[in-house]
Amino acid sequence: MTAGSVAPAWMRSQISAEQYDSWSEQQCADIEVVDGMVVVSRSASKRHNRLARLLANALDAAAGPGWNADTDSDVRLQDVPLTNRRPDVIVYRAETIDLTPTRPEHVLLVVEVVSPGSETTDRIVKVDQYAKAGIPFYWRIEQAATGIPIVYTYVLDPATKAYRDGEIFTGTVKATAPFSVTADLGAL
Repeated sequence: MTAGSVAPAWMRSQISAEQYDSWSEQQCADIEVVDGMVVVSRSASKRHNRLARLLANALDAAAGPGWNADTDSDVRLQDVPLTNRRPDVIVYRAETIDLTPTRPEHVLLVVEVVSPGSETTDRIVKVDQYAKAGIPFYWRIEQAATGIPIVYTYVLDPATKAYRDGEIFTGTVKATAPFSVTADLGAL
């Protein structure tokens, strides 16, 4: 049996933005598109998903009415060749909630939670792609063995279209009461 006979045809050929936009949400759920090629993401752990959800809730509460924070949203970095990324958390302009796809100019912050298998992509590849797209802030969260996440922050230098290192934080994101989430992060 060859690899070609296992993977569906749409995974072996370049796709366009129009093709991707015609697919259902379910078809797009666990994939990203890089340079027109479909990249299937491994299912994230419960710990990964919980951290992303809690962080999105905390950011949403802190951002105020002009910004929204969500998980499981596509960001269209470029149309040709199609590059569609699905950060773990995005903070975007509230007035663009109904615009699909979300574009980099509407995004303030993208967050990636590093998991086994995503280390190189989250630490190197996506950082470069998000910077070139002009997204002002990037956070990378490492899940330490102690259970306390480490948050690496990056700030875009618009002149070079590259991120420079920001602060590093450790701490927890936790629910303090029903419908209330706080981030307890201390600078290292």
